[in-house]
Amino acid sequence: MKKRLALIFGGRSGEHEISIISARSIAQALPRARYEVIPIYITKEGKWLSRALSQNVLLLDYEQLIKNPVELRAAEASLKEATARHLFKFDFSTFDVVFPVLHGTFGEDGTIQGLLEMHAVPYVGCGVLASALTMDKAFAKMCFKAAGLHVTKHLTVFRDALPAHRHDILLEAEKKLGYPMFIKPARSGSSVGISKVKHRRAFQQALELAAQYDQKILIEQGIEARELEVAVLGNRELTVSVVGEIVPINEFYDYEAKYVKSGSKLFIPADVPKALAKKIQRAAQIAYRATGCEGMARADFFLERHTNRLYVNELNSIPGFTSISMYPKLFAASGLAYPDLLERLIELAFERYEEQQKNKIAFL
Repeated sequence: MKKRLALIFGGRSGEHEISIISARSIAQALPRARYEVIPIYITKEGKWLSRALSQNVLLLDYEQLIKNPVELRAAEASLKEATARHLFKFDFSTFDVVFPVLHGTFGEDGTIQGLLEMHAVPYVGCGVLASALTMDKAFAKMCFKAAGLHVTKHLTVFRDALPAHRHDILLEAEKKLGYPMFIKPARSGSSVGISKVKHRRAFQQALELAAQYDQKILIEQGIEARELEVAVLGNRELTVSVVGEIVPINEFYDYEAKYVKSGSKLFIPADVPKALAKKIQRAAQIAYRATGCEGMARADFFLERHTNRLYVNELNSIPGFTSISMYPKLFAASGLAYPDLLERLIELAFERYEEQQKNKIAFL
């Protein structure tokens, strides 16, 4: 019998449109003979929509829409009109498994995972704690450092401190980090709200931009480095992909370079010595285990050019699954095709769920 798979996408996130593109790719790749895919779209306002309306969203070509803001807004306005009449009825008991492909806030941060845990349904990807930890880049760096991995120098500040302490924050960042530096929301993704700051004049504007997306702001030392990535798959037993490299068209791999402009280059496998590739793969496993990841994550690294020192940047617990996304491309280059990767992720979801069912939840 076909497994009924709920594919949850969209959401209250700056990566809303990318989630839709990922979900469309997944829905097209899953074998129809084995899975009945039930799409569930969450609007930017947090409304969960019915299967029929969610399917209509998947039919829209968001890869083109995000390059045309006028058409994108028109599509969103039309969808908003239909929303109130087509809401999803919260009954997860009819699903065999859930695939949340909600990038960023309210999806990659443990919130949807907690809801699915409460409904006792198997789901793809990391659990509550790992999702929350990897989403919060400041806490993730603590875990990486405690596990013996190198992280770049950084400061954490909060939005409510900005009005009274802007100048103090500037002076501390200049003293401890120097220019250039990156200023970003601590809990966001796809490089949304991130700025590369090269001089004092741009500092306050970058803080304000990051503060629009999160109350917690991370200020990181900028280093001259290559951007390297690996994909990790598994619960207890881990599979790590070949190493890939990104050479962005912009100064860094921001949202525009990823999804709007063409010209960024992906090299899979990356041109690195075998010993370094093994070191990166091992570091990815350490980071994955240090944060309690299960199912999947993409590990991002910096390789400093003049020292060859390896820094772990972050883990993404729900990496992109679009046609240009690194996670599926890395595994394809490692011999695991996209449809087979999806099936393995679903198997891992059932594996973890079955292990959880062995836990007692009552004393009497």
